[in-house]
Amino acid sequence: MKKLLSVCVFALLLPLAASANSKFQQGKHYDVIAEQATPKAEVKEYFSFYCGGCNAFEPIAQSLAKKLPADAEFKKVHVDFIRAASPELQNVLARAYLVAKSQGKGDQVASAIFNQIHRNRAPFANENDIRNLVLIHDIDGDTYDKAMKSFSVRGAANQMKKEQDELSEKRILTGVPMLVVNGKYKINNAALDKRNMEAELQELVNYLLQKDA
Repeated sequence: MKKLLSVCVFALLLPLAASANSKFQQGKHYDVIAEQATPKAEVKEYFSFYCGGCNAFEPIAQSLAKKLPADAEFKKVHVDFIRAASPELQNVLARAYLVAKSQGKGDQVASAIFNQIHRNRAPFANENDIRNLVLIHDIDGDTYDKAMKSFSVRGAANQMKKEQDELSEKRILTGVPMLVVNGKYKINNAALDKRNMEAELQELVNYLLQKDA
């Protein structure tokens, strides 16, 4: 009898435990956008340097990237559909960021680009303007020029464009910034507590990273 009671009590506690762990709800805090997760843990931020919301979100994005588990990678995917500049110039910005990241200067250059556009109100007129800003951050000019033309950097920028177009066609990418965890879970930023956004976002990202572990 005691054993039977114990089983019954345990069965009753299971829904309570599940409820306690369901702070984040599918359809509210996140949406499932793919059947399978990526082979490796990752968080992708779809963003634009010309987006004011992305500019405000950048410190949170950089903080989040530093606090991810060791086996998870943070990736930034620049989009080119913001009308503040031509797609060609936005492609240059995407490649410039990729070059800076390859030199260990990704965060510094990203912040500088955001500041140039949103704080200094001095948008880039051409490729040389972008080059001059990047080189300030101790990146060699020849290294930059070669990397900008390299197959790897151009390929990575083309991949950004491909992902942007595919997600836009599916009506998944409807605005930026947008975070996707493991290629499967799209975070709904509007559902997060604005007073405690960074901490709650960190908690949600960790929760989603572990869902398919």
